[in-house]
Amino acid sequence: MRYGRGRELATLAEVAGVLRGTDDAFVCGHVMPDGDALGSALALGWALEQLGKRVTVASPDPVPELYSFLPGVERLVTNGAGLSGHTAFVMVDCSVPARLGVYEEALKTESFGLVVNIDHHRPAGEPTAGLSYIDPGAAATGEIVFDLIELLGVPLTKDAATCLYTAIVTDTGSFEYESTSAGTHRRAARLIEAGVSVAAVNSCLYEEKPVASLLLLQRALGSLAFAAGGRVAFLSVTLADLAAVGARDEHTEGLINYARFVRGVEVAILFRETEPGRFKVGLRSKHRVDVQAVAALFGGGGHIRAAGCLLDGTLAEVQGRVLEAAERVVS
Repeated sequence: MRYGRGRELATLAEVAGVLRGTDDAFVCGHVMPDGDALGSALALGWALEQLGKRVTVASPDPVPELYSFLPGVERLVTNGAGLSGHTAFVMVDCSVPARLGVYEEALKTESFGLVVNIDHHRPAGEPTAGLSYIDPGAAATGEIVFDLIELLGVPLTKDAATCLYTAIVTDTGSFEYESTSAGTHRRAARLIEAGVSVAAVNSCLYEEKPVASLLLLQRALGSLAFAAGGRVAFLSVTLADLAAVGARDEHTEGLINYARFVRGVEVAILFRETEPGRFKVGLRSKHRVDVQAVAALFGGGGHIRAAGCLLDGTLAEVQGRVLEAAERVVS
């Protein structure tokens, strides 16, 4: 499924054409960057550089330590830097401009001749970018960028392939999620053929956890609770929890899966305090519940089986609102 704004549907070939025609590109992922946003942005930035473009790759927030192994990550700029002199702005894995964080204002105040949005999240409304290619059927934005690089005619290097493999493997839960398709595996195979060391990537992602991550997991599991007769499981992480074990927000990645692992659970929820009185709510489902619809009730979004939203209030208030909605959809 592809969406364009104020024009006919944008094909990926059209996106490739306009990018080929520009002299420069500012490529940016979303706030609280994950493997898909970082890997996709770095790989696309590399491909455009191979075509002779002047490229800056950016992230609104600093790169989590987990992804420090990604080739080229040291050249990535953050916190509002890098915009000077660019005429093309490319949003990657970013469902709405608000997810650009400190770079959102640039879309309103800077004079970009070209704005492109490449994503796999279903938009809540009309796409806001000048030219959008959005495919909710893709398991990761990394899949789309893989296809785009092929259309650009740039041969993959081992470094670019490693970035794209990381994008895909993280957004598919190591190929466990329902979104994983035969096409996902075919692309992964092509990336491995390009030189990706699957063992090395998996070791960096899953076998090199800092002590703070494990101590935070211990505290989070202590909060594990259930609703809707065991069909909903939820965990919570507060700022006090993070401080107690010396953890950062990035160390919460993957915690929600421990609620999802429980037999009989259909919906898993993680309540994560990001600042006093504000919680990021992550939702996952196993088989039948559309958690994107639940997140949409609170102004959020995502995918059918993985979504999220931001809510203000006390932990008890936020839990009450979300659990009420979750209980309705699993009943």
